[in-house]
Amino acid sequence: MIIGVIIGEFAPGVQPAFDTARFASVSAPIAVGLIVMMWPILTKVQYEALPRILLTRTMLTHVLLSMALNWVVAPFVMLAFAWATLPDLPTYRTGVIMVGLARCIAMVMVWNQLAKGDTNYCAVLVVLNSVLQIALYSPYAVWFVNIMGGAGSTIHISYGNVAISVLIYLGIPLGAGLLTRAFLLYFTSHHFLTTRFLPIISPLAPLGLLYTVIVLFAYQGHHILHNIGPVFRVMVPLVLYFTVMWAGAFALVWWLGRRARVNERGQAGIERWGYEMAVVQSFTAGSNNFELAIAVSIAVYGVGSDQALAATIGPLVEVPVLLTLTWVALYLGRALTWNREETGEQKDVENRGITETSPDPEKTGKDGQDL
Repeated sequence: MIIGVIIGEFAPGVQPAFDTARFASVSAPIAVGLIVMMWPILTKVQYEALPRILLTRTMLTHVLLSMALNWVVAPFVMLAFAWATLPDLPTYRTGVIMVGLARCIAMVMVWNQLAKGDTNYCAVLVVLNSVLQIALYSPYAVWFVNIMGGAGSTIHISYGNVAISVLIYLGIPLGAGLLTRAFLLYFTSHHFLTTRFLPIISPLAPLGLLYTVIVLFAYQGHHILHNIGPVFRVMVPLVLYFTVMWAGAFALVWWLGRRARVNERGQAGIERWGYEMAVVQSFTAGSNNFELAIAVSIAVYGVGSDQALAATIGPLVEVPVLLTLTWVALYLGRALTWNREETGEQKDVENRGITETSPDPEKTGKDGQDL
């Protein structure tokens, strides 16, 4: 981020160059970075296993929960924080609200991978959020910005521009990942894919992330430095939003898991709310598609507008905050009691009905000593 801001400030020709290099309504340099970042992650998704989980009760439960968190709770949480912290800055407030409306479709895969969440379930939720984003982002933006946001101006967003952005940011890397996996499984083997190919391309994901962040901040570096006061003001609602949404979703899944255990709903009910699913839900709810928010803000208000600057502050806050929350998630995964993650002996006692005073006869000799 620092490198990007320095480039944006001392290389004044960067922004016009990015504006001329466009793919449809999307900046080509940003699109390239996102495709490179997403391709390795989406190649790891076990598409061949998706038919088995799509119609399960677990998948349906988490789809409904994710839809409620992303399309009912999250927009109003961002709206409330934007009004509470930016009552006197309507243009910046508009940019913050537009970030809150753009549900995450790209970065959540990175955070989920770092925090060791369930990749397959995460992919399903990302795809569903993408489809809903095409349908809902335009009417949501009109409603939240024109009516509830008090922007003082009318916003018009076409479904076509949103659909093109989603197609580029998710459709291209999703298709590349699916075809790559299918090709290698057909012509080589699963062992070659997992032990030889994926370790080679995996470093492209963090490299693509770093490149994308540099490009984003080079794009708005000059604007950030010359509006430093409002920039810090805009950070406040974003930090509150990312933290509250992530913590709320994570705590909710953990609580539901504890409730399932207390109610003795069986191992399947307990596993439905395990650590991996808490990671998926928390990062899906706590992340945002800042690429779409930036692209729409630039298209509607202009590249030098306050709204575009506020949208650009999204990744400035999201990247360090959610990276920190991945560490928090990994710690909580060890510190909290999860379905099967209590400690070795205790887990065996509860799952298999054995106790220290009644050793398993298959694991002991005639004298009761461990084999």
